Amino acid sequence: MRSGLTVRVDNVQSILDALKALTKKDVLVGIPEAEDARDNGDFGNAAIGYINENGSPAQNIPARPHLVPGVDSVKSQYLPHLKLAASSALDGNQESAVRSLEAAGTIAADGVKRYIATTGFTPLASGTLAQRRRSGRSGDKPLIDTGKYRRAITHIVRDKDAES
Repeated sequence: MRSGLTVRVDNVQSILDALKALTKKDVLVGIPEAEDARDNGDFGNAAIGYINENGSPAQNIPARPHLVPGVDSVKSQYLPHLKLAASSALDGNQESAVRSLEAAGTIAADGVKRYIATTGFTPLASGTLAQRRRSGRSGDKPLIDTGKYRRAITHIVRDKDAES
């Protein structure tokens, strides 16, 4: 008995290849090594971000979570791109899948930057404000002093087994 089904194009291998490639990718948001360096000290942007995200009781720095909540704040905007990446992979289109991952990463990184700018964090200590004034800066917003840290926040799409 014949099913009446005719295979005109066999895309199975390209679909499997694209799905395999997609499952081996990570979209990371934060401070990549290339954006870590700062002119003024031993601490890089990544360390500054970690301390601010988690706080440091030993240094009397309260936690000011911004990375995870910043990414979460734009979830509804980047999820369609992740779905499109999966759909592109199912169509066998690896390039389109990666472009969609890139778009999701850009939205997430921008969400973190916006979250930093708009969220009312624990105010800065009077000593920190005095130190800023001595340095010629007058801003009083936590996580925003020179702007270098916020500008360093970005995303990368990389293979899951990549070392950096």
